[in-house]
Order: sequence, then structure tokens, then C-alpha cells
Amino acid sequence: MIRIPANRICMSAFPEQLLNGYRSFMSGRYAHETNRYRELARSGQSPETLIVACCDSRAAPETIFDAGPGELFVVRNVANLVPPYSPDGEYHSTSAALEFAVQSLKVKNIVVMGHGRCGGIRAALSPVAEPLSPGDFIGKWMSLVAPAAEDVSKNTMLTAAERQTALERISIRFSIANLRTFPCVSILEKKERLTLHGAWFDISTGELWIMNPETGDFERPEAE
Repeated sequence: MIRIPANRICMSAFPEQLLNGYRSFMSGRYAHETNRYRELARSGQSPETLIVACCDSRAAPETIFDAGPGELFVVRNVANLVPPYSPDGEYHSTSAALEFAVQSLKVKNIVVMGHGRCGGIRAALSPVAEPLSPGDFIGKWMSLVAPAAEDVSKNTMLTAAERQTALERISIRFSIANLRTFPCVSILEKKERLTLHGAWFDISTGELWIMNPETGDFERPEAE
């Protein structure tokens, strides 16, 4: 019987697309930024911005903002939500990442970035849909914005697409409000050592909309 080495079995099971991407990375970006990667390995990371983004594969912050290695600290979850401060002894991955970014990395900016056609927001607007599993983790997570989703759903003057866009943007304001329930965030913001931002990315057009901190409106940045 022919024996296949264990490492060869693992390699054949690994997605070929990822291997090809890695090879391209090593011969391209890594080759051009080797010194940068080695310096990051020696000195550690010191990004100035934390981005809370959706885990949707179409809305990667590092790609949208053309960021290099070590420039952004990114936490991604379904619908880019920030839960309220809740030190209850349970497991809180987003809160843990926020804590690390603010307390250890001492970021200067936090950006909550939503995007168009978000599946999580669509699920929040369709609470009668069947859960994807008995655990209904998405349903539980999206219940964070259930009151806003209910209000938006009642507006029959809006189309389904308009309701979705509205809730995508409302949820960004909601997450920013929840950020301020974290003592480490609210204290530093009052001391003007930390700034909170909202942004919304349109996948179909590539447009980026920035939330006006005074009015809450989403506006296009001025073209240079």
C-alpha cells in the first residue's frame, strides 16, 4: 500500500485558491514590503484606528482604505454591531477587541463602518424568517437592533431597499451610542484623546459615505 505523507494530505485539502493567493502575496506585496513586516514583527503593532466592520466578504476595510500592514486594527462581526457595555462574565469578542484597541494599543480613532446589502440587516428586517440553526445565533445577535428594525419596517412609504439602507445607517449610529457606554471610550472621548466616526460603504458603486458627527447625516467626502 502506498502511503501519502501527512503534510501532503493537509496541503491537498487546503483550498487551492488560498495557496495561489499566498504565493502571489509572497512574490508581490511581501517582497515589496519585507522590511515593513520585519519591523512590525520586532516592534509590534501601533495602529491609530480601530474599525468595527461587517464580516461580509465584499466589504473588507483593509481593501477599501488601501491600508498597509499594521495600519488598521479591525474587528469584524455580523452587521458591524457594537453591543452595550456588559461586564457579566460571559464571552464578548467584540468588546474584548475594543478593550484591547483602546486600552493597550491606545488607538485615536474608532470607525463603525456599515455597508449596503448587508445580510445581517436584512435578517433584522425579516424576523419571521426561519433560523439558520437551532442556536439562532444571528437572530439573537441582530436582536440588538430589533426596536429600530421594527420602527423602520412600519414605514410603508419606503421601498424594501430604502428600508434596508435606512437601518444599515441607523445601526451605525446605534453602535456609536453603545461605544459610549464603555467607560474607557467615554472617558477618553471627553478628554479628546479618542474620536468616534461612522461610515457606510456602497458595494455596488464603491461610494463611501461619512457620518456627520453633528447631525448624524451621511455625506459624501469632498472630491479632491
